[in-house]
Amino acid sequence: MIEDPPLIRRKATVRRPTIEQVEALKGIPTGFVADALGGRGAMTYTIKPVIAAQHLLCGVALPVECGPADNLALAMALPHVQPGDVIVASTDGFMATAVTGDLVLGMIRNLGGVGFVTDGAVRDIPGIADMALPCFAAGVTPNSPVRNGPGAINLPIVCGGVRVDAGDIIIGDLDGIIVVPFEAIDQTIERLEKVKAAEAGLLPKIQGGLGIPDFVRDLEKRTKTILIS
Repeated sequence: MIEDPPLIRRKATVRRPTIEQVEALKGIPTGFVADALGGRGAMTYTIKPVIAAQHLLCGVALPVECGPADNLALAMALPHVQPGDVIVASTDGFMATAVTGDLVLGMIRNLGGVGFVTDGAVRDIPGIADMALPCFAAGVTPNSPVRNGPGAINLPIVCGGVRVDAGDIIIGDLDGIIVVPFEAIDQTIERLEKVKAAEAGLLPKIQGGLGIPDFVRDLEKRTKTILIS
């Protein structure tokens, strides 16, 4: 017989990136960050900003495991929100009920949080717009959850197909959400310099009419091609 788990599990102490590390990633397009991470790190394509105008997000992950149709852990995570945090709520991709709405988002904002991300659904779109807290979700439904548990706070979760640990950096824009693992923050910041330089060098050429870049010409020379008549 399997014993019932405790309603909430919570990690007592968590690591956090420095303010300088977070600032270095603010405003960087998620595509640039993905390139710096080797082409990966983004949550599934369905997780997008609920309010398009409120799409810029960069903060420290506070992972919350809610599970389907339940938000007990989300409610109990509120006392642990620190300035600059982004609550990332995993629902196992459950879409039949919202995991939260505008009021909890307003509380997160009042506590100094800078965003909310979930692989589930949210509700109260007009209110979410008024709260002005960047909110990313996989969908919207007016159905409400319950508070039964179990759940977890500041323990590793999987959200949108990506592992999220406390202290990771969460970045969002119109393209979606990307996760920078805590251990990879400095390396990502360093690699971004090369990514930004490459983008900055190519963009003016495209705006000036470039159609076939040098790297494609080089690929033509080095790639074996079979012509089919």
